[in-house]
Amino acid sequence: MIETPRAVPMEASVDVAPIQEGDITLRRLVQRIAMILQAEKIVIMFCDRETGELIAIPPAYGIEDGKLELFRVRATQGISGEVFRTGEPQIFHDASTDPRTKKDMVALMHVHNGISVPLIIEKRDEENRVIERTTIGVLHAFNKRHGEDFNDEDVRLLERMARNVGSIIANLQLYREVVEEREELLQTFESLTSGLILVSPDGRLSQMNATARAIFDVDADVIGKPYAEALDHEQVKEFFDLGIQGNDIPGIEITTVLGHMERMFSVQGAGVKNEEGRNLGFVTIFNDVTEQKNLDKMKSSFVAMASHELRTPLTAIKGFSTTLLDGVDADFYSKDEQKEFLGIVVHECDRLRRLIDDLLNTARIEAGESLKPNYSRFELEALLDKVVIVQNQASTKHKVFKQVHGDIPETIIGDEDKFDQILTNLLNNAIKYSPEGGDVVVHVWYDGGDEVTIGVEDQGIGIPNDHLNKVFERFHRVNNEDNRRIYGTGLGLYLVRHLVEDVHLGKVWVESEVGKGSTFKFTVPTALDIEEAKSRNE
Repeated sequence: MIETPRAVPMEASVDVAPIQEGDITLRRLVQRIAMILQAEKIVIMFCDRETGELIAIPPAYGIEDGKLELFRVRATQGISGEVFRTGEPQIFHDASTDPRTKKDMVALMHVHNGISVPLIIEKRDEENRVIERTTIGVLHAFNKRHGEDFNDEDVRLLERMARNVGSIIANLQLYREVVEEREELLQTFESLTSGLILVSPDGRLSQMNATARAIFDVDADVIGKPYAEALDHEQVKEFFDLGIQGNDIPGIEITTVLGHMERMFSVQGAGVKNEEGRNLGFVTIFNDVTEQKNLDKMKSSFVAMASHELRTPLTAIKGFSTTLLDGVDADFYSKDEQKEFLGIVVHECDRLRRLIDDLLNTARIEAGESLKPNYSRFELEALLDKVVIVQNQASTKHKVFKQVHGDIPETIIGDEDKFDQILTNLLNNAIKYSPEGGDVVVHVWYDGGDEVTIGVEDQGIGIPNDHLNKVFERFHRVNNEDNRRIYGTGLGLYLVRHLVEDVHLGKVWVESEVGKGSTFKFTVPTALDIEEAKSRNE
């Protein structure tokens, strides 16, 4: 578990004061070494384990930080590499003639003589015994003042001070790693799509990511404040009250307004403790379950509607079949009456078949399976005329007809059966949602280009604006007083979208005004790229 400072906003940088203080301490120590050893230059070299190089790092004494980048050598070369590998200090009296210093490029810094000692960090046990030693770099002292040479006493002094330098560097490195890890953790929290809130044991907001701030419509300045004051949601505050008391509490569901829309969230919480078991607070995750809840409601509604859709044709089929069966022996019904009854039975059977096909096709789409399109070139106008005739026969309250704007392509490439299904579903939908009757018009717009646009217009009850983008979702139906009298599964338009967009690589949309009717439009290419369409449906 990780304990975080109470009043640090998640988007703010972590407090770097300890790093700055460590750098200042290290710089003062370097200056002190130069003074004690009477050295003109002090250089710290740190080993980069990834590159295998010893690299000069600030702070230095007597050398500008900008020039330190020139001072680097492989850990296998030069006097720096020798000291690093062996862990033994070295003295050189003339850099210009000593072969060990050629790789160190000390001539570029006007170095004449010097001492090099290893930077070693020690790990000790509870009794202060050294149990582990690690060499992390090299410490150099160059150019003894007044023309003198460094001696063995200088070596011993530098070795003792190198232990302090190594300890400071190791602590700074460790702290930087902790800071980086914490920054990464905070950024991870901040980017979560779920809301996250951490409450300290004294009831203050320790962390609150962007999603959580959006849920409760607050700014980052609430970090550090008591949640009882910062959050305006009684159910959540009660949840936190129980959580920080250490109670094992079940999750809850809350409702709030997010972006002018009501959203539902599943809330789960757990106590946070460190490795020693000390209580660090209470963490809570908020998951948006609005869509799942809506889908569950639609599924429940779908089951009821599907039951009705199945029962209605079955009732008609059984009723007319029984009537015909009862009159067989008595020859009670005329040939015309029998033909009429059988026509109704056939019609209701077709209705059942369409419903079952919709259910099966939806299941295939949801399972990621193809509807196995069969592409060919077919006559568009002939297909439109056939569908219009069939729908005219299906309703006595509606007049279904075709209207061409400009021209109509002679043939197009696509799946003729599924194109028929698109038109049939849209016309069935137009008739169903025009319970008072009226005109249902199949429009065709074509200017000789690569696309043809087809629309199905009705004079029905229309669709509210907030539902226009949802009507093509599975199970979706507008829930109002007019629609409650109109049964349906909510699958027809969902299948239309799939057949237009995936099978025919087109696009579909709806334009509507409540009380005046709707126009469902779709555009498809006249010369479909069959290979692209097949690859999308594989």
